[in-house]
Amino acid sequence: MENINHKEQYAIDPRPTSPEVTDEKPVVRDGDAALDFLRGEAVAGEAEAIDERKLLRKIDWMVVPLMFACYLLQYLDKSLLNYAAVMGIREDLDLDTNQYANLSLLFYVAFFIFEIPHAYMMQRFPTAKYLGACVCCWGTVVTCTSAANSYASLAALRFLLGMFESAISPSLIVVTSMWYKRDEQPRRVGTWYIGVGCASIIGSLMSFGFQHYDGDNFSSWQIMFLVIGLITICVGVVVILLLPDNPMSSRLSHAEKVAAVERLRENQTGIENKHFKPSQVLQLAKDPQAWLLALITTAASIPNGAVGSFQSILISSFGFTDYETTLLQIPGGVIAVISVLTATNIAGKFNARGLNIIAWSAIGGILGGSLLAFLPNSNRSGKLAGNYLTHVVGAFLPCAYSFSAANHAGHTKKVSMNALLLMSFCLGNILGPLTFRTKDAPAYVPAKVTIVAVDSVAILSTVALLVYYRWQNTKRDRSMAGHDHKRDIEFSDLTDIENKEFRYKY
Repeated sequence: MENINHKEQYAIDPRPTSPEVTDEKPVVRDGDAALDFLRGEAVAGEAEAIDERKLLRKIDWMVVPLMFACYLLQYLDKSLLNYAAVMGIREDLDLDTNQYANLSLLFYVAFFIFEIPHAYMMQRFPTAKYLGACVCCWGTVVTCTSAANSYASLAALRFLLGMFESAISPSLIVVTSMWYKRDEQPRRVGTWYIGVGCASIIGSLMSFGFQHYDGDNFSSWQIMFLVIGLITICVGVVVILLLPDNPMSSRLSHAEKVAAVERLRENQTGIENKHFKPSQVLQLAKDPQAWLLALITTAASIPNGAVGSFQSILISSFGFTDYETTLLQIPGGVIAVISVLTATNIAGKFNARGLNIIAWSAIGGILGGSLLAFLPNSNRSGKLAGNYLTHVVGAFLPCAYSFSAANHAGHTKKVSMNALLLMSFCLGNILGPLTFRTKDAPAYVPAKVTIVAVDSVAILSTVALLVYYRWQNTKRDRSMAGHDHKRDIEFSDLTDIENKEFRYKY
């Protein structure tokens, strides 16, 4: 997954050459788990012969496919309601437009509420095991959805689905940050994040297939929920059994574990600390970058909530049949995959996370939203193109995830920032469906205009964040001139603000 054009033998050098290293060790109390691991290891003797390229490939195959599967199922499972909308669920449960919108709202309300509890639990318990348990739980909820027979029962199940699925993104961000260098992270985040686009493709094809079921005992949407729910439970069990909790407890050889940990020194973000530190939460609350990222994520997520929940209804409103509506959602998934891979590869290669957010929000949100809002209803192809362009906006989120992973140090601060980021994502997805009001049907012009407005806010906020990062790095370069490097400060569980050697990626 990572292109390395030269053979690189990984040799451990605990003393970086620049700036000059001092022999004086900092007083580290309750540092990172990696520091405790390395203190008892013959670091240079065991890891110096490890080929980093081969190690990286081994890590990729060990963790990325499972993260991809989790994210694909997370998006697919929450999107099943979108496919069920043209499979008879609205008629079977007698749902009007407002009730349907409320089902999406309830999912994200639960998602929002449980982000903070998940952040705490992920720090207290083994991350991979906790993730796998949540996957099994939401798979059970999806399976039970096949038995929903009223608006009330479906609403309760959507709330439970949001509660368990809210663990997925912060967990995967933490897993990515504990295995990869900061320049490697955007591509890995992009690889598991394309599960969104793949889920759209798979979901559309599965929905199309299930629509041909004509049995008397069950509706086609019930069979769909049952089958996909059982698949999700099986994947959750595999995650519990195979996904490592961290490099130190993985299936790597002893020397590979040491090399996997040492190669992350340059991140200055540590790997893991299981003790919750309230002071780091307080520091996050005062950090300007946290709130700028929150604003960007909220603004750019509103189109996701609007178009994602109402895509079937939106395409159907262009005059297509139910079968055509289902199949016409496939190109949106393809566009999402291409845009995410393009954005994350550019971000990783050129260190351009912020510019990607600006570019994709502008292309997708503003242009796509404008086509949807202002083209005449007779121009079906143009409106359909606008709908597809809104899928490009999804490329902003893996860039935001990599901002969170790369630019927040201190484990408590890191998991808390992940929670804030996903709460912002939820807020946007809560507000998005509310822009689709029954009285605006079938054109929903106000909702489409909203897409243009909020993506403009996301672009301006991203510019402000880039200016802030550049200013911080310049200020630290000046203040640290002539200062010696303190050994092991990288694994001292200091925050990005406390560690003046830390530099922001943007």
